[in-house]
Order: sequence, then C-alpha cells, then structure tokens
Amino acid sequence: MTTNAENTTFEKTPGWLDWYAGPSTPRYRLPDGAVDTHCHIFGPGAEFPYAPERKYTPCDASKDQLFALRDHLGFARNVVVQATCHGADNAAMLDALRASGGLARGVATLRPDVTDAQVRELHEAGVRGVRFNFVKRLVDAAPQQDLLDIAEKIAPYGWHVVVYFEAADLAGLRDFFLSIPVPLVVDHMGRPDTAKAPEGPEFEAFLDFLRARPDIWCKVTCPERLSVTGPPALDGERHAYRDVVPFARRVVEEFPDRVLWGTDWPHPNLTDHMPDDGLLVDFVPHIAPTPELRRKLLVDNPMRLYWPDTATDTDRPLP
Repeated sequence: MTTNAENTTFEKTPGWLDWYAGPSTPRYRLPDGAVDTHCHIFGPGAEFPYAPERKYTPCDASKDQLFALRDHLGFARNVVVQATCHGADNAAMLDALRASGGLARGVATLRPDVTDAQVRELHEAGVRGVRFNFVKRLVDAAPQQDLLDIAEKIAPYGWHVVVYFEAADLAGLRDFFLSIPVPLVVDHMGRPDTAKAPEGPEFEAFLDFLRARPDIWCKVTCPERLSVTGPPALDGERHAYRDVVPFARRVVEEFPDRVLWGTDWPHPNLTDHMPDDGLLVDFVPHIAPTPELRRKLLVDNPMRLYWPDTATDTDRPLP
C-alpha cells in the first residue's frame, strides 16, 4: 500500500504479480545500439498517482529501475509506452524521457481535446507516437472519430499510432485502422491465438493486414502473454515460449524492415507467471535467425522510426 502527496491510498490489484527481481544475464549478446521498443513506467504512485478510471492498480516500477534493467540486459535505448493505469496523464512517462539523456522516446495517451501546444511540448520531450487501445478488459473504447481527430493533430509532427487489439477483433477494426492517416505500429502481433496454426486463416488475415500498407509496423513482442506451453526452458539453449516462435518468425522474415522488439517490462496484468527478462532476450535469436535480421529488428528499424536523425535529434522541423 502506498500513499501519494494528496493522501490517496493505492492498493495493488489482488493477485497482481510484481516484476521479476534479479533477471538473469542473457546468453545472447544484443548488438550495439539495441532498442527496447516496448516498456512501461508505473508511478511511483506516491509521486505520479494512478488514474481514477484505471482498471487495475499495479506495483510501482520506476524509471530508475527501468534504466537499470536496460543496462543489465545490454540495451542502449528505450521506448516508454504510456501505461493504461495512468490514463491520459503522461507525467510519469515524460519524467522518464527527460531523465534519459536522450536515450528514451515515448508513446503517449491523448484525449481528443489535446491542443497543438500540448502536442508540441510532448514532441520536444521525446514523444513520437500515440497509443489507441482496443482491449476491452484494459480500457473503455473511445469513439473512432475522436481517435481520427487525434491522428490528424499528430500527423504534422511525424508521429505514428500504436494499436493494441485482440486477434478476434481485427476483422471489425481493419477498415478503421487502414483509414488512420499516419503510420501504424501493431502491439504484440495482434495477440494471435497460438493454440491455432501459424499458417491458419486467422493469422493469415493478420499478415494480410500488414501487407495492406507499407507503413504498418509490428512488434513481435510478449511471448510470455501469447504462449500456451509456457516459459520452461527445456534444454541448455534457454529456449522458452517455443509455441510463439513460428508466429513471430513469419512476421520477421516477411517484414524484416517493419518489425520491432521489446521486453514489455514490468509486464502488466500477467496472472500465471512473471517472465525472466534475461530469458526473454534469449528468445530473440529464435525469431530472427540471422545477424542481419536481428540487427534490423533491434537497431536499424527502431532507430529509423524513433531516432531518424540522430545528428540533430529531431524528426523534422516542428510545424
């Protein structure tokens, strides 16, 4: 239980699993300049209160703990995605960006009444995208017109939209997604059902969606969320979450220039186990089997999307 400056008491959601303490050192050495493109900050709640409308209350997971994990695993940079427990109050995420020394970018949550001045301020802090969440157990759905209005406001800044949805909902959302007038990034491969065949019609429909536009990117992330077989590494290769590999590998091999990877630390809303982040890094060579594919996944692609001009540290002249 923690209390913020306004004397609001927070209690973790019953059964909440805290992030894995003491992660192992990966056997796979990340290439120089690797980027963790999907991670979060939770609070700390005493400093950055959780949103009243939240659907869960997490453990605290601070920027300092995130940066320590970054260094331990061998990443050079992070992309911090606004956590749903903070709603549209991006303060904790922005605090992390400003403390990173230019080594972090952000993905924000915005309301439709956001002003151009506010978008400009977020851009200058390092935000490069906005997240639209369609997972009903996490957020209440926003009107699609509101989301299109937000997309129009961020377009002049060169931002993208991150979309998070369940595989079963893609058919009903596909036309809307394709109408969004900025690049798209899909979270967690659209959460495929890994009990089904990776060559089956449901995952093929997802690949067809990625084929529909050349500016749709995909995070091949979160095997710990998608796996049916679970985490055990059954041999000395530390090869866990094997049932997710064929899905992710199909995406990496067909779209090598549009894939991203991240830890998802501190792994919100998991109920059966908390993954060892070192083991997650060792998952990467199984889905990107060549050095060239791994460099694109971990370095070239995220740098092109989030740090396209590292010399001037800006995407384009501000509007």
